[in-house]
Amino acid sequence: MRIDILTLFPNMFEGFLTESIIKRAINDGLVEINIIDFRKFSHLKHNQVDDTPYGGGAGMVLMCEPVVEAIESVKDEDSLVILTTPQGEKYTEGKAMDLKKYKHLIIVCGHYEGYDERILNFVDLELSIGDYILTGGEIPAMAITDSVVRLIDGVITKESYEEETFSNNLLDYPTYTKPATFRGLSVPDVLISGNHEKIKEYRLNEQIKKTKLKRPDLWEAYNENQKSEK
Repeated sequence: MRIDILTLFPNMFEGFLTESIIKRAINDGLVEINIIDFRKFSHLKHNQVDDTPYGGGAGMVLMCEPVVEAIESVKDEDSLVILTTPQGEKYTEGKAMDLKKYKHLIIVCGHYEGYDERILNFVDLELSIGDYILTGGEIPAMAITDSVVRLIDGVITKESYEEETFSNNLLDYPTYTKPATFRGLSVPDVLISGNHEKIKEYRLNEQIKKTKLKRPDLWEAYNENQKSEK
């Protein structure tokens, strides 16, 4: 997979690309990630890429020309162009699974007070990582990239992501490690019993209990999915 991220602030991605799972995936040749500064596509003095909005109003608006030309510089027949924006579709693990199927993702980081609406004519998908405002689209671009890359075959084990939170509309089960007892708090007996069927049953029950308590919206989705499968 190739991921091209179009941004005004390429330096924000230095640590992101050189640590942990993302770094290993790049070094192993499982993903290629390019950071593209769309200031380089400006035709104005001082590499200006924003201007005041028609009709007045606060802030500066990203201009069409540099953004669209940056997209076109990397786009091919396999590309899916994504714009990070608060008005976009809410990002979920299911959407990450969908994006994993593409050979090439282009992620445009929104910024400032907004972007020229005409940019949407060159975008395939608008995504939002939540109902709150950030200073720009760089953090959402990192979140999307991280969640997709870890699903690529060979980056982590299939078992790891299949058993995680959201994989079946349930929160993850509680996990423990050594020591078996810490300050009077003990690991549940079933987990050290060696009975794998009982452990599996315990973990599912804990997922259900936790989801009911903390995320009733997910619990409802889980029940609907169970009904449809039946």
